[in-house]
Amino acid sequence: MTATSTPRAAADLRQITTLQSHILAEEFKHPGASGTFSWILSALAVSAKIIASKMRRARLEDVLGALDSDNVQGEQQQKLDVIANEVLIRALGNREGVAIVASEENDEPLVMRDDPSGQRRYCVLFDPLDGSSNLDVAGGVGTIFSILRHDRRAPSATASVLQPGVQQAAAGYILYGSSTVFVLTTGSGVQMFVLDPSIGAFLLVEPNLRVPQTGKTYSCNEGNRKQFPEGYQRYLDWAQDNGYSSRYAGAMVADVHRTLLKGGVFLYPPTKKAPNGKLRLMYEANPMAMLMEQAGGKALAGAGRLMEIEPTEVHQRTSVVMGSADEVDRVVSFL
Repeated sequence: MTATSTPRAAADLRQITTLQSHILAEEFKHPGASGTFSWILSALAVSAKIIASKMRRARLEDVLGALDSDNVQGEQQQKLDVIANEVLIRALGNREGVAIVASEENDEPLVMRDDPSGQRRYCVLFDPLDGSSNLDVAGGVGTIFSILRHDRRAPSATASVLQPGVQQAAAGYILYGSSTVFVLTTGSGVQMFVLDPSIGAFLLVEPNLRVPQTGKTYSCNEGNRKQFPEGYQRYLDWAQDNGYSSRYAGAMVADVHRTLLKGGVFLYPPTKKAPNGKLRLMYEANPMAMLMEQAGGKALAGAGRLMEIEPTEVHQRTSVVMGSADEVDRVVSFL
């Protein structure tokens, strides 16, 4: 073996861990596990592959563009919003452990199974296609999900899902960009997988992902700057005076993904038009907050911990500040 071939040989010998094998290994750590949770994560992985395939062929199959309908938030739906939503509901609906699914695209949570058997079941909440306005220009979009334990004693499906973020059993997102990236936490760190289309499997590329403690970038929609509260405007003035760079992709998944890898801060402040904030607490903010905290960062709504908010509505909105711990603290110092 020559010296020049050694690095390649070493790379070939690295342990290969797929998302599926990672899930099974985690299940093995819990001798009493029924496998229900693993099946749900498997359904999300299958959904991600299907949606990624639809993305690659979207223009060829003429499924880009908007429909003549709005979702429950009054936003015009994209064709792929509806397709991704249907894929997730069908995939999760086949999993025995799913009691309730709730989507940003649906008015109310959907009951999949309702029985008094006592079997542990879960609620799965998701934004099927975050950043769908980027679709027509081949920009980054993604799926965000949150998994909660179903409370059989709750008087309704809505009551069962109205849990604060600290009670999430798992959270994650799938980024559909130059590659398809699956980022997951089950409460024991953050793992990042990338889809290898040649074998049809997500491969572990970053175990125990950690967000840098600092990072001289901020991500926010500065088109709304004049509507931000004064504290946020003062922070932006300070950041620009101190050599910070602006990065904004127009999709929370893409912006938070960059922040997780490179450090910095992601901001979605309240505005005069949306005084409570714009991002959905249950479908977007809580799952991303869990990921950020598990990676060593912080996630706040104003100056309070985001995941401690007690939700009152399924489609509740919130402001968000999340990212590197030092950078989040810096923003708060201006508020």
